Amino acid sequence: MEILLLGTAAGGGFPQWNCACRMCTADLPSRTQDCVAISRDGAGWYLLNASPDIRAQVLATPRLAAGPGPRETPLRGALLTDAELDHTLGLTMLREGAGLRVWAPAAVLQALRADFPLQGIVSRYGAWEWHQAEGSFTVDGLSVTAVPISDKKPKYVQSTADGPWVVAYRISDPAGGCVVYAPCLKTWPEGFDELVAGADCVILDGTFYSPDEMSGATAAGVGSGAQRAMGHIPIAGPDGSLAQIARHPGKRWIYTHLNNTNPILDPDSEQYKEVLAAGAEAPPDGTVIRV
Repeated sequence: MEILLLGTAAGGGFPQWNCACRMCTADLPSRTQDCVAISRDGAGWYLLNASPDIRAQVLATPRLAAGPGPRETPLRGALLTDAELDHTLGLTMLREGAGLRVWAPAAVLQALRADFPLQGIVSRYGAWEWHQAEGSFTVDGLSVTAVPISDKKPKYVQSTADGPWVVAYRISDPAGGCVVYAPCLKTWPEGFDELVAGADCVILDGTFYSPDEMSGATAAGVGSGAQRAMGHIPIAGPDGSLAQIARHPGKRWIYTHLNNTNPILDPDSEQYKEVLAAGAEAPPDGTVIRV
């Protein structure tokens, strides 16, 4: 199984266009918004979330190049973890691709029909299929399990649909190899240890390094207590994900969905050295993973 990290930043990318914080002005390598492509055979590819940057991401990735026919593409569809705009807007950029298949939690499908009618918009361009991601199912030979992890709705949603609104995916190749994709974790939820057990690679929410990263008391100084309401577990601290990772040696831990304020964006920072020492990493866009 092959996994491509097309984008590794949180919404807005890095640097963020409307931000002049210390990190965004530090002349560090840029990152596009979080998106992953996965394939069992290297021929057919499925996106994990659909970034607004998807066009640039596809064009920068030779494995996803169109051909050999004039309108052929190796992209087959997408699995959405949630209904956030930075994880769904990319579908509008794929509207020329007829026959794509999309899986998402029921509440997310409802939001994309009613609150933000993306389903109706893109379906006018081609015969897309929309499937509910619930429990275990198969996608072109890959075994997929959708695990509810949060009921946090996007700001635009007015729907009263029951959750879950956010899921993580455990994806296994019967021939060998398993990855867990969880770019949006509010906490380390009950049952998550069992989900990652036996996985070769875990692609994990790395939005914020510390619990107060966006407060005026920090070097970032671009936000307030609203950070906690955004629903992302911090990396550091007693309740952070790094402490949990230490209990699961022997697998590859990758942080993605990095906010523009996160100091681990600087590979020379003390914070990133701590992440590496704990057995995790935050590789750049374009990284290829084989499991």
